[in-house]
Amino acid sequence: MPTPFATERQRAYIGVFDSGVGGLTVLRELYRQLPNESILYFGDTARLPYGTRSQAEILQFVREILTWMVQQGVKMAIMACNTSSALALEAVRREFKIPILGLILPGARAAVQQGSRIGVIATPATAASNAYRQAVQEVDETAEVWQVGCPEFVPLVEQNRISDPYTYQVAQEYLAPLLQQQIDTLVYGCTHYPHLAPVLRSLLPPSVKLVDPAVSVVAAAAQELELLGLRNIRLPLPTRFCVSGNPEQFAQVSVQWLGFTPTVEKINLPEVLSQIVS
Repeated sequence: MPTPFATERQRAYIGVFDSGVGGLTVLRELYRQLPNESILYFGDTARLPYGTRSQAEILQFVREILTWMVQQGVKMAIMACNTSSALALEAVRREFKIPILGLILPGARAAVQQGSRIGVIATPATAASNAYRQAVQEVDETAEVWQVGCPEFVPLVEQNRISDPYTYQVAQEYLAPLLQQQIDTLVYGCTHYPHLAPVLRSLLPPSVKLVDPAVSVVAAAAQELELLGLRNIRLPLPTRFCVSGNPEQFAQVSVQWLGFTPTVEKINLPEVLSQIVS
């Protein structure tokens, strides 16, 4: 017989955060794989893109977001952001008591199952961290990995410019060194990038397999919830969408991937945190 507390915890939100709309690719997977879970989604749109920030800045942002999410009572957090996963995951796992999942190890495992010549497109910070190469080679030391930093992709997705000829031109430049290495697998090393699938697919040979770490991190989340007895078996609460920047802009850009217009709250993290402290 489950205790009332266990039932309460099971019904709690899973916190999902990213710098912007990229994490919606993880949210869609949560809807697909874990339809009973309630989600609190936070997009740090006032401070995007994360991919050109320093490790100290990223760590500060992630601490602020997680502190706020814990305050909202989340039972688990998913970093729907590869840059945060690469630069802050280990540190915050030691600091917070809730389970925190990142994208990189699940993504690396999925990539190794697909091929051995692995290309990774990522933000400059993720590419420079070498996190994907290390994770892939931990799983399979014979696999070869090439990483390319793609600074222009996140702003193009956030500005809803996916069909622009310029986006195709930029994508061609980013993919060129990977195609030269005859990759057999391409990892989306940023949650914004699956939104660019039509562009990337048109430029890649059909034999190159695309790996979306969102699929694997949600499968890992399902396992963890099961293990901890935290799976929700009741109906979920409506998804709560929050941003640090402009709510209308986020709602407008995200509608095409969500299939509905979300109601979006604006959260000013420093203000919220100062209220908590005082």
